[in-house]
Amino acid sequence: MTKFRNITKRFNFREILDKKDLPAYARQYVKNEEILTIYKTERDHGVFTDNKIVLFDNKDNSKQIYTIPYKSISNLSVIFNDDNATLNIYMDSGYPVGLKFINMNGTDKLRLRILYTCIDKIINNQEPVKEDMKKLINNTVKL
Repeated sequence: MTKFRNITKRFNFREILDKKDLPAYARQYVKNEEILTIYKTERDHGVFTDNKIVLFDNKDNSKQIYTIPYKSISNLSVIFNDDNATLNIYMDSGYPVGLKFINMNGTDKLRLRILYTCIDKIINNQEPVKEDMKKLINNTVKL
């Protein structure tokens, strides 16, 4: 069992990445899934699909890849501050995962709110709002 607390310090997402800019190696982990949004740190990526979160931790000459299926999430919360936010994910195993989003503007916060709402619906066996999913998939979130 992986102790997810170890990954909470590593990801400070600072920008949204266009799908066409996702590295080829990362695409292999999300085949046949709808990519909702992609976040990037200085060197790492976080891909949110309609089924899971895939975190790519690139350091030195190695890559660590963490996959968090939505079905393994028991609860989640989001905390917004002035220009940042934290998505707290609680796994069925009892381990928390915290993902930080920094240097956010209003549109970035709206995107995270929509993403949070979609994931919350999925983990609670409800259908996400189709318009919200389309906004994420097509990268058309606007204030």
